[in-house]
Amino acid sequence: MRRKKLTLAGMRLAVLCLLASALLPSVSLAQEVPVFAITPVESSIKFDVEASVAIQGTFDKWNAALTLTSPDVTTAVLDVEIQAATVDTGSGLKNSKLKGLDFFDVVQNPLITFKSTKLVQSGPNTFEVDGDFTIRGVTRSEKLTLTVSGKGTGSGQINGTLYFDRKDYGMNSGIPFIKIANRVEVTVALKAKRVSGPPVVFKQ
Repeated sequence: MRRKKLTLAGMRLAVLCLLASALLPSVSLAQEVPVFAITPVESSIKFDVEASVAIQGTFDKWNAALTLTSPDVTTAVLDVEIQAATVDTGSGLKNSKLKGLDFFDVVQNPLITFKSTKLVQSGPNTFEVDGDFTIRGVTRSEKLTLTVSGKGTGSGQINGTLYFDRKDYGMNSGIPFIKIANRVEVTVALKAKRVSGPPVVFKQ
């Protein structure tokens, strides 16, 4: 009798395994998510500060990743990592000052980062993105406003703007003979392409 019970239990286990294997493809399909690639060569990250002498520039080296946990666009997470030492204003003097202790302090803090924590669709093609912004070792919550084009095509442009107060991040000094505003504008222009997975679902 004991052997028969073990055999019956084994048969039940085999049946369960067969059912699981039959259902596995549909489960995998349900979990499929959109996968995007952002190419820096087709994108840019720039900044602008009001000053008595124009201070605006770009960063030559950075990476950005857009990840989703489902086709729902509000599950998207945007991470940006910038090499602070690659700042380029077109002026060696300004670049040197921005890389120094009074501003980016690139030796101690080589990265400027933005990691989104919440994304809300505010219009058919616009989004409000809250995130942790870190510069010169200080992290604060900031908001990135995005506009998306190319919806439904699998390839599109993501344009965004973020404003922050430089003094909130310990950048209290100035540049000799140049009057600088506290408010800094950062603009991102990212070319994104869906490389696999289903289309993203937007709120109508």
